Amino acid sequence: MLILIVGLVIFFAVHSVRLFIPDWRKMAVTKAGLMTWRVRFGMLSLLSLGFIVMGYGQARLAPVWLWFPPVHMGHVTSLLMLVALFLLFASIVPKTMMKKVTGYPIYLAIKVWAFAHLLSNGNLADVLLFGSFLVWAIVSYAVFRRRDRKAGVKIEKASLRFDLIALTFSVASWFTIVLFLHEAVIGVAPFH
Repeated sequence: MLILIVGLVIFFAVHSVRLFIPDWRKMAVTKAGLMTWRVRFGMLSLLSLGFIVMGYGQARLAPVWLWFPPVHMGHVTSLLMLVALFLLFASIVPKTMMKKVTGYPIYLAIKVWAFAHLLSNGNLADVLLFGSFLVWAIVSYAVFRRRDRKAGVKIEKASLRFDLIALTFSVASWFTIVLFLHEAVIGVAPFH
């Protein structure tokens, strides 16, 4: 469990600096250069993800159960993941209406992903992993939306056709994950 916690702490420390020091990235790039900043940020991100994956895998070998979710919650989680994937792709595809309306669909995607997985997983490692991501996404979304409103930031150009592209990618990804990847990588079939 300690490895999982260390990974989460590193991940959130690296990914939360802009919450508290908005110009940090610009200062770091000015001081060290763009490539150096990217390498450092990327290495810390990979290190934290490695710890998270390793720690979560170890914690699953000896789970500490807090509750036992009903079996049908796995189906609810799978359906919510379609929403999360749409929000994810809406943040990647440029000029989506979802991005114009919400500002940061990536944080909404993380919220839905984390909440969905909390519904169908009841051990301590799950609560640490998904609960911490849920709290982080809620805080990050609120901070960045407040900053944008204060600064008067608005996304002007957007088209529903880009949302349809995001939806297409999300449906294809969802089927791939549900039918193949989730069980192969995580060891759990979403529809069992």
